Amino acid sequence: MNIKRKTVKSLIAGAVALTIANAGSANAMVDTKGNEKCYGVVKAGKNMCGRKDGKHACMHMAETDGDPNEWILVPEGLCEKLVNGSLEPPHTNDDEAKEK
Repeated sequence: MNIKRKTVKSLIAGAVALTIANAGSANAMVDTKGNEKCYGVVKAGKNMCGRKDGKHACMHMAETDGDPNEWILVPEGLCEKLVNGSLEPPHTNDDEAKEK
């Protein structure tokens, strides 16, 4: 009986580890249907992908809470209800130069 418990615990631990490991590659498989990018509400280390300003190109690299250049996917209609939530990233001088 003790061996069965250890086996079950090992299987559960393995499944959890695989789930966590796959979370890093989940960005490529995220279903965006019914969701929208929301800037300015991300907790440090919880961003979905790269920053608007190009300082990094990976998920989970947000350095500060509420950075307006970081985004996450939220259900449509929720972003603008959140404090500091924005559907658009901040405009920079670089953006203005590109538009001209």
